[in-house]
Amino acid sequence: MVSINAQSYGKGLPAVAEFWGMSSKATSGSIRFHYVAQQFPFAHRTSLKKFLLDLAKEEGMGVEAINYIFCSDEYLLEINRQHLNHDTYTDIITFPFSPQGAPILSDIYISVERVRENAGKYGHSFAAELHRVIFHGLLHLCGYKDKKKEEQKAMREREEYWLGRYFGSTWN
Repeated sequence: MVSINAQSYGKGLPAVAEFWGMSSKATSGSIRFHYVAQQFPFAHRTSLKKFLLDLAKEEGMGVEAINYIFCSDEYLLEINRQHLNHDTYTDIITFPFSPQGAPILSDIYISVERVRENAGKYGHSFAAELHRVIFHGLLHLCGYKDKKKEEQKAMREREEYWLGRYFGSTWN
């Protein structure tokens, strides 16, 4: 799984509220799902949003607003090229907008195509892989990294922990 945690704020990416036409004063603790590409079957969104808020809280973080933007490979590749100067496909890019230690304000872009492909590649269901990537983005915002081998191991352990909490023993 490839993930990029962009710490840059001024690379031309519109502010989260401005981009989605929301007021700049987001409701405290708001998590929203947006679909740039065709919408896909995604059950239990409301309970997932509550779970994500609980995850952040248990990991020691508050949430101001997180936008999960589900898009295509090409859409995410263009963001990767324009804002991070990477010319590679990825399943997720996380853009944090809040200062360190402040409640999370972020956009998380997820390629549905890449998630679907990775699910087959790793032998997971689409739902399990989608949730893994959703949790992965939030875990980055909670301070987990995955550049070094030991960081990757810690990230995978937290992903597994949260997948188990969300799905129970049948998550895969």
